[in-house]
Amino acid sequence: MFAHKPHHVHHTCYDKIQGCDLHEGKWGKVGTIVHWSYVHDGKAKKAKEVVEAVDPDKNLITFRVIEGDLMEGYKSFVATILVSPKSEDSGSVVHWTLEYEKLHDGIADPETLLQLVQDIFKDIDDHLIQAN
Repeated sequence: MFAHKPHHVHHTCYDKIQGCDLHEGKWGKVGTIVHWSYVHDGKAKKAKEVVEAVDPDKNLITFRVIEGDLMEGYKSFVATILVSPKSEDSGSVVHWTLEYEKLHDGIADPETLLQLVQDIFKDIDDHLIQAN
C-alpha cells in the first residue's frame, strides 16, 4: 500500500492520515515526491517526501522527508518500511526503520511518531483483515 497506493492509506486511518497527494513522478517509483497530511500529537502536520528506494522483491520502500513539520526539529529524517511474509502463517510482519539527525540535543527522539506509525499499521491490519 505505501509503495504503490499510498493515497489509499487515509481510507484505513483517516483520524491519523488525512491524505497523500502525488506531487511529482509516479506512484511506486524512485524519485517520486509525495505530500502527506497527518495528525501527530493532536496537531495537523504536513510532510513532503521523496521516494529514495523501492524493492518489490523485498517489499521495501524508503522515504526521505524534504519539507514539512519534521524538518523543524530534524536535519534529516528517513523512513524505511520492510514487509516480510510470515513463514508459518498467513500475513506479514512490518519493520519500520527511522533514521534521523536532530538539529540540536534539545530535540526529543521521535517516540510519539513511532507510536503513530504503530497505530497506523494496526488500522491498516484491521482494514485488510475485514476486507478478507
